[in-house]
Amino acid sequence: MADGYSALAPVYDRLNDTVDYAAWADFLEACIERFGTKTPGASILDLGCGTGTMTIELAKRGYDMTALDLSEDMLAEADARARDAGLEKILYLCGDMCSFELYGTVDHIVCCLDGINHLTNRDDLLACFALVSNYLNPGGLFLFDLNTPYKFKTTYADRDYILEDDGVMCCWRNRLNKKGDVVTFYLTVYEENEDGTWERTDGEERERAYGMRSIRNALEACGLELVNVAAGYDFEVPGDTCERWYITARKNG
Repeated sequence: MADGYSALAPVYDRLNDTVDYAAWADFLEACIERFGTKTPGASILDLGCGTGTMTIELAKRGYDMTALDLSEDMLAEADARARDAGLEKILYLCGDMCSFELYGTVDHIVCCLDGINHLTNRDDLLACFALVSNYLNPGGLFLFDLNTPYKFKTTYADRDYILEDDGVMCCWRNRLNKKGDVVTFYLTVYEENEDGTWERTDGEERERAYGMRSIRNALEACGLELVNVAAGYDFEVPGDTCERWYITARKNG
């Protein structure tokens, strides 16, 4: 059985085509203007970049991009898509979010589509935040999102989903633990070959729900200040039924 996102790599973008990356990038830039310093050509690390859609969107806007992911299959897709877009200066690194190394510091770090939820124990969370703090320039922002505990107990829970597109189908089964803070995703992807046959790939992933107090404490322990939490791209204050938090943290000093 492959890891879940290696199984999804060839079809990931087709199954996530409802995500408006341009609007999300607009929001990231608005956060930089509001809480940090926006400078032309600023260096940004895309942590857990997946197939690189956000990396490419920010590179097109003139940012100096480095992209890191643990999945070689995801990175291969990301690199191919960047080259097709005429973007050949992006630096792609294969590494773990909890133990990565960079060649130097960066101005900002982003982590999109619940990458932080994949850190399923607090030691890994602290290790990741410590590295983020280490590689951020003073005043730099760490911009990430989280699936909320509410989403784990409602949208995820023990529900099953079928995602379909032309020539691809993904069966997505969720199993929530008794405590209600860790969900295991069992993924089965069927992809149609050119000869009309179908190929099956199975994968498994896990996510953990974190409360806002835990996130704030972990950030502060690593020298990062939580400066804003939004429910969406309009900076709306999250309510009790919010399913995704958009978090801005800053390295002071």
